[in-house]
Amino acid sequence: MADLRIELAGIKSPNPFWLASAPPTNSGYQVMRAFEAGWGGAVWKTLTDEPIINVTSRFAALHYGSQRVVGFNNIELITDRPLDVNLKEMAEVKKRFPRHALIASLMVEPKREKWHEIVKAVESVGVDGLELNFGCPHGMAERGMGSAVGQHPDLVRQQTEWVKEVAETPVIVKLTPNITDIRFTARAAREGGADAISLINTINSLMGVDLDTWLPIPHVDGRGAHGGYCGPAVKPIALNMVAECARDPLVGIPISGIGGISTWRDAVEFLLMGASGVQVCTAAMHHGFRIVEDMIDGLNNYLDQKGITSVMDIVGKSVNTYSDWGNLNLNYKIVARINEEKCINCNKCHIACEDASHQCIDIIRDAQTDKLRVVVREEDCVGCNLCQIVCPVDGTIQMVEVPIGKPPLTWNQRQAALSANGSCSNEG
Repeated sequence: MADLRIELAGIKSPNPFWLASAPPTNSGYQVMRAFEAGWGGAVWKTLTDEPIINVTSRFAALHYGSQRVVGFNNIELITDRPLDVNLKEMAEVKKRFPRHALIASLMVEPKREKWHEIVKAVESVGVDGLELNFGCPHGMAERGMGSAVGQHPDLVRQQTEWVKEVAETPVIVKLTPNITDIRFTARAAREGGADAISLINTINSLMGVDLDTWLPIPHVDGRGAHGGYCGPAVKPIALNMVAECARDPLVGIPISGIGGISTWRDAVEFLLMGASGVQVCTAAMHHGFRIVEDMIDGLNNYLDQKGITSVMDIVGKSVNTYSDWGNLNLNYKIVARINEEKCINCNKCHIACEDASHQCIDIIRDAQTDKLRVVVREEDCVGCNLCQIVCPVDGTIQMVEVPIGKPPLTWNQRQAALSANGSCSNEG
């Protein structure tokens, strides 16, 4: 079996699967249950030094068809349990599970001495690292914390510096996605001395409105507020932001990937795109802690099948394939081809192509069998993939590369050549 041990900014863990800072890590009881189930690490629910009062109700979910919890929304704040109680339980967890990664998530008002005090307090109980919560989008942001910090690179840099002045364990900065370009705050975290970053935190959201009562979902005594959105639906957003940070040389520090990770396959994608480990929340809330068993087994089998001996060997292996649009080959062409033996003649591909794409799939009557067939006019096909996406039978439509006899050419190369030719023409 492959070696699943990871090391992120000096923090060692028996596997790459950590619980994110959230309701599942609210107490020592929960974290110990999680470690017994097989989780390699846990980021304790965010601690602070002031009393917190939560509201009810707090959660809402997006269901789509028969799929439950495609997306998840919450308006819950950070821990409402006293700091000293949390610290006592953290010490007990670390004593019982010394080889598991235990990370303290922290958030205090933007004062240097406040950061110094809480860092010293949590490190005294033996945690393996700190995660600075600069991402919470609701409740705490209204108090000048959370994403109110994470949306401003200068504040990220400054408060990271404050923590690094006293921290003796690795410092991870958790970034908010509620920003135009996450690379700027990631760079600021590195400039402030961060040892790693974690992303993404939840996305600003309103889950819905009750059509009978006209109240927001969820609501608290007739009023609602924006919350944090997570779950499988945010995975593409999170994966993009992880990849953008991983390929940015001005970031250049380890990444803990977060956002919609529900299976071992999701985890592998994040690892390939530059994360050294992953954090999970919604999947654990939906299915319970034992979901990690499938994640571990799946990752082990995948690595064994690939002949890879250590999970760390796949970290970042796909980063160099992720680029800007201007670097894509304009002379690469694929077309759709339909396997008629598998086709069930639902005509979804024709409808989608006719109404929403490039009108290159025809319905014709076969002269020999007198049956209707769907046929792709390859000369008009632009290879958009829509027909394959809407086809209900896997493997019926294949996107096949068609050589066009031209060397690779990117938009950037084309523009550079045009510019050079224009310069020569002007000079002549």
